[in-house]
Amino acid sequence: MGFSITTWNINSVRLRMPIVEQLVLKHRPDILCLQETKVPNELFPAAPLRAMGYDHIIIHGQKGYHGVAIASRIPLTEDHRQDYCGVGDARHISAIFERGNRRVRLHNFYVPAGGDEPDRTINPKFGHKLDFIEEMKHLKANGEANTSAILVGDLNIAPLEHDVWSHKQLLKIVSHTPVETEGLLDVMKRGAWLDLMRQHVPASEKLYTWWSYRAKDWEAADKGRRLDHIWSSSDLGPHLKRIEILKEARGWERPSDHVPVTAHFDL
Repeated sequence: MGFSITTWNINSVRLRMPIVEQLVLKHRPDILCLQETKVPNELFPAAPLRAMGYDHIIIHGQKGYHGVAIASRIPLTEDHRQDYCGVGDARHISAIFERGNRRVRLHNFYVPAGGDEPDRTINPKFGHKLDFIEEMKHLKANGEANTSAILVGDLNIAPLEHDVWSHKQLLKIVSHTPVETEGLLDVMKRGAWLDLMRQHVPASEKLYTWWSYRAKDWEAADKGRRLDHIWSSSDLGPHLKRIEILKEARGWERPSDHVPVTAHFDL
């Protein structure tokens, strides 16, 4: 028995529901995690997802900004929302599902982007991002008894040298500054998380999930960053079959600037 989980920053789920349907009809992930849904809970487009077989939906949204959601073919229980930094933003949701006699806690995150200036003294958004990452360091992959864990989402940081198109040119650009990359790697280390996207792709190889809207020809320029992530507790590592980054979705009609990333497990 296998299952798949897709994470995707959709950049407004109501605006881009046609490409969500395109993804689902073609790839049919068992669980779909969306970020930046930009919609309050009462207006979330649950009906088309249920029509495609996603009977289990948990959402944490707000008007116009942020927002995370999990839509699943597998039953979900024990949904939880953590208010990181205590500002009331809809940036985290989690739930329990069971697969192969295994209990799994699934976390879905949308980490703050951090603005344009990597200096918290003049850019409060950057300070907020660093504080958010600091709080994430308390999240443990093995934090619940007899429970595995998966963490997905738009973490808005490309932590490794080859997670960006030019390490040297992006060292002072928000998402790849040393204080951010070291912070995210520390989240991973302290929480005993596995970086599943790098389990079968060496750190020496380029790996991107985001291409800016500002590029005239994003595909030709290929100036990407790996901002979207899938992590797990160590016990799930051996069960990862493959990771798929659906780069073609960046060229779909009215696309998000992020593309779907799917992990396939053999549980």
